[in-house]
Amino acid sequence: MDALAIRSDGTYIDATFGAGGHSALILAALNARGRLVAFDADPSAGAHALADPRFTLLHANFRDLASSLDALEIAQVDGVLFDLGVSSMQFDEGERGFSFRVAAPLDMRMNPAAGESAAEFLALRDERVIADTIYEYGEERKSRRIARAIVALREAGTPVRDTLDLAGVVARAVRAPAHAKIHPATRTFQALRIAVNDELGALREGLDAALARTAPGGRIAVISFHSLEDRIVKHTFREDPRVRVLTRKPIVAAGDEIASNPRARSAKLRAAERIAVAA
Repeated sequence: MDALAIRSDGTYIDATFGAGGHSALILAALNARGRLVAFDADPSAGAHALADPRFTLLHANFRDLASSLDALEIAQVDGVLFDLGVSSMQFDEGERGFSFRVAAPLDMRMNPAAGESAAEFLALRDERVIADTIYEYGEERKSRRIARAIVALREAGTPVRDTLDLAGVVARAVRAPAHAKIHPATRTFQALRIAVNDELGALREGLDAALARTAPGGRIAVISFHSLEDRIVKHTFREDPRVRVLTRKPIVAAGDEIASNPRARSAKLRAAERIAVAA
């Protein structure tokens, strides 16, 4: 909220609505002339929509920010907030396939009605593509061994279909020690989720649209949870002449916050201010 420096009569974007926590705080800082537009690709986010005439929730990916604002006849905004990755709500809904804590179909789509699921991705891609995806998006050094095991099962007529299947395949392929702090399938699940949802491509498009639509003096704030996301944000803010970087180093959660909210331990907040650029 501090990074956004909200003007009470401004127009703001919550690019990742989720359960509405950030949106509620932004609305509380706006007066009767303020306006908030929220985006979420997940149709289940509609259940958390806020009953407020200043608020609009769009079932859309933030990569569609520009066209969505055009449809609402909004030319400029005063700030945009991105809170990237999977929401706690989605992680906690085991049937969505984002977690290996319970058996569930291997879906992983932010919008279950669009695109291919993770199971379909593993069923249709060749071994090299699967390995490259796990290596690039999960930074998993044993990606080739994992891909080989996945494809071997597929060729044997027993393809990986649910979360526990995949977690077991990865654990056997990686041969991780029993006392490992992080489950051996964590990086593979992360990689497949990023690939299925084209999260990095959406981030690049969404950031560019946010920079184009934010008025001079407005702010863009991004919370990321993954090094690949953070790298895109860092380089975009540093290299784009339309912004002034406000966070030389990312803001991270303090120990007391991590104690009360362990999922904040990998969060990094970067912020930038839109500046006027000579024609």
